[in-house]
Amino acid sequence: MNIGGHTAVVTGGASGLGEATARELAAAGAKVAIIDRDAARANAVAADIGGRGYACDVSDAVSGEAVFAKIEQELGGPRVLVNCAGIAVAKRMVGRDGAHSLDEFAKIISVNLIGTFNMMRLAGTIMSKLAPLDGGERGVILSTASVAAFDGQIGQAAYAASKGGVAALTLPVARELAQFGVRVMALAPGLFKTPLLAQLPQEAQDSLAVAIPFPHRLGEPREYAALVRHIVENPYLNGETIRLDGALRMAPR
Repeated sequence: MNIGGHTAVVTGGASGLGEATARELAAAGAKVAIIDRDAARANAVAADIGGRGYACDVSDAVSGEAVFAKIEQELGGPRVLVNCAGIAVAKRMVGRDGAHSLDEFAKIISVNLIGTFNMMRLAGTIMSKLAPLDGGERGVILSTASVAAFDGQIGQAAYAASKGGVAALTLPVARELAQFGVRVMALAPGLFKTPLLAQLPQEAQDSLAVAIPFPHRLGEPREYAALVRHIVENPYLNGETIRLDGALRMAPR
């Protein structure tokens, strides 16, 4: 799909992988809608790239429905959705202080998995009704899993479960939406220089990079964004989760 002139929605687009993706799609000519909890930051990034910012809780049905109605009205029906919104927690299931909080586990699942599904169902419904483009394509949905979905470390039970769910969600939804010409993909990034990791001292970043076979460094958000753009533009990519990790395989801890 040539994204130029079409509407693209990026959740978690105010920072990190989402911001890089929003900037890449805008550079390709898309009308970008940035969804984020941080309305001020979303509006700032949107203003910088000529898009629009929207505050939304991706895990809430009413909030999601309202924001997609607004996007459709202001920018037109989205041809692309990129799910980058997510949260993480590092906690053992059985720790020194007892069992992992069930509320914390549920929160991670709610934002990372249910929130992803919420955005997919709303965007997919709109895409299914759009006029087909050349080749019969109507839209592309991309979600962010993680290498933790496959190589979850000790302390990542909640996060790995949520991202494993995102990976498992991809194929059945791709099969369902194929009838409408909507492709569905997921990316599983490894260690990337997101705002959280970028705050670490360079020495700490270098120690993390040692585990990455090649290149020996953290991934750059622009590299994630470049893959997003390629997936959008390559019509034969569908129903798959692509690892983007420099051949990293996470150790148990």
